[in-house]
Amino acid sequence: MSPVLAENRKSRHDYAILQTYECGIVLLGTETKAIKSGGKIQFADSHVKLLNGELYLINCFISKYSHGTHDNHEETRTRKLLLHKREIIQISHVLQDVGVTIIPIKFFTAKNKIKLEIALAKGKKSHEKRDDLKRKAVEMDLKKNLKQSQLKIR
Repeated sequence: MSPVLAENRKSRHDYAILQTYECGIVLLGTETKAIKSGGKIQFADSHVKLLNGELYLINCFISKYSHGTHDNHEETRTRKLLLHKREIIQISHVLQDVGVTIIPIKFFTAKNKIKLEIALAKGKKSHEKRDDLKRKAVEMDLKKNLKQSQLKIR
C-alpha cells in the first residue's frame, strides 16, 4: 500500500475488524483532483451497502475541487465500489450473520489509482471498548518500563 490519503481512525475503536478488502472506487474527475490535491475526506456517518449485488459507499464526504466550475461534484453522493464477483459473494454470505457490517477504513493510492480499504466488522459494546483501552494502556506501560530498564543497563 502506498500513501494514505485519509483514514477512519474511529473504526478500530468502534468495531472489531473481521476481514479487510482493497477495492477500487468510481470517482468523477473533480473528486479525483480534489483528493489528489489534498482535499478533505470525512468518514463520519459513512458506510458501505450491498445493493443488487454491488457495493456502494454511502455518505462519505469529499470536498469540492477548488478550481472546479459549476460542474463540480456533489460532496456526499453515493459511489460505486469495484470488487471481484467472488469477493462480493463472499461478503454477502458473511453479511447474513447478525451484527456484521461493512465499514470504510481508509483511502490510499496504489499504482497512481485511488483505492479504498473496506472491512467486515462487528460493533463493539462499551465495555469491550473500555477493556481495549485498559489493555493498550498496560501494554504502553510495559514498553515504557522495558525501555527504561534497558537504558539503565547501558
